[in-house]
Amino acid sequence: MKEPFLSAVPVLEKLVEAGFEAYFVGGSVRDYLLNKQISDVDIATSATPEEVKRIFRKTVDVGIEHGTVLVLHNQKSYEITTFRTEGEYVDFRRPKEVAFIRNLKEDLQRRDFTMNAMAMDRFGTIFDPYKGQDAIKAQLIKTVGPSQDRFHEDALRMMRAVRFASQLSFRIDVETLEALSKYNYLLDKIAVERKRTEFEKLLIGQNRRQALKILLDSSLYKYLPGLQNQKHLIESMISYKSETLNLSEMWVLLLHCLKVPENQIDTFLREWRLSIKEVKEISHIFRFFTLRLQKKWAVYDLYLAGGNTIMSVERLYSVILGSENHNSIDFWLKRYQELPIKERSELKVTGNDLLTWFNRKGGPWVKETLEKVETGILEGNVLNDYQRIKEWLMTCSQK
Repeated sequence: MKEPFLSAVPVLEKLVEAGFEAYFVGGSVRDYLLNKQISDVDIATSATPEEVKRIFRKTVDVGIEHGTVLVLHNQKSYEITTFRTEGEYVDFRRPKEVAFIRNLKEDLQRRDFTMNAMAMDRFGTIFDPYKGQDAIKAQLIKTVGPSQDRFHEDALRMMRAVRFASQLSFRIDVETLEALSKYNYLLDKIAVERKRTEFEKLLIGQNRRQALKILLDSSLYKYLPGLQNQKHLIESMISYKSETLNLSEMWVLLLHCLKVPENQIDTFLREWRLSIKEVKEISHIFRFFTLRLQKKWAVYDLYLAGGNTIMSVERLYSVILGSENHNSIDFWLKRYQELPIKERSELKVTGNDLLTWFNRKGGPWVKETLEKVETGILEGNVLNDYQRIKEWLMTCSQK
């Protein structure tokens, strides 16, 4: 056993000492068996929420109606959930009611996929009533019980299946795969925010291209924002070797393949409920990527883009060209680093200086003149010096 399990073992021990069962469950156990990095652990117990709260001094009711209590122990937090069964689901995403139980096997039975329906005790013993270890060995994504039942309970599980195919490079079990196509319409009932979370994880998985193909083959893509009737354009995205791209770059590649006009990017991304900050970053990269497809970098474009965007654009450019030669990143970054200024705040003059020098009222001309100064400095026509800039502008104005 390793971290973060080791730090959490005392939490399990306190529950067991109080007379209850307690186990690590879910994705952390799966990733432990896959020898993957584990960020946090989930704990399941036969103790009810009230019993958990009596055992630990510091707790927070984060989802007590569904049996979950946040326990603060040794300056770390752990979500502890009571074994439960779930009643009828509403909105194809959440149970109308839950019933607390004392049986681990029944609790594991309500989970989505067999590889996620395992538990591990404080000694490292694995409890695997639904053959999750066999599924992991076979690299198979298979629902616990009939896929029809699991997907009707929570339709987002269909997106999770494809996301896991991307992240883990597992194949989807035949019956589960058939159910994706048969019940894909249920995904229409799921909030965009929840679909986006799974879609973004899919986009940055190592097996992302195969996962996108599954989205197309199952027609799940029809229930994702802006992707309806775009099958052949999404297929073009699959043709690119995009595994080197990060999330923002994958969004840009998607926009490029879908031929989204620059003036509609904001609308497209906001349909996915991306934040203003995310939309701004992706739009910024897209703008310079579009320019890069037309020509080499101009000095002023390097200046406006900035180092991070230059790297993103060059990675995208390499993907579009089908080239694995990343020397262009180093070349253009070196050019960027050699620029005499990197942003407007480095200018030795301000708009107020221009108002004084030319004895004029403010207006668009101030911005235009500052841009002229920036270009002059970047192209080596004038030094970034207060007096030199003043003299240069005065000379230019007399021509």
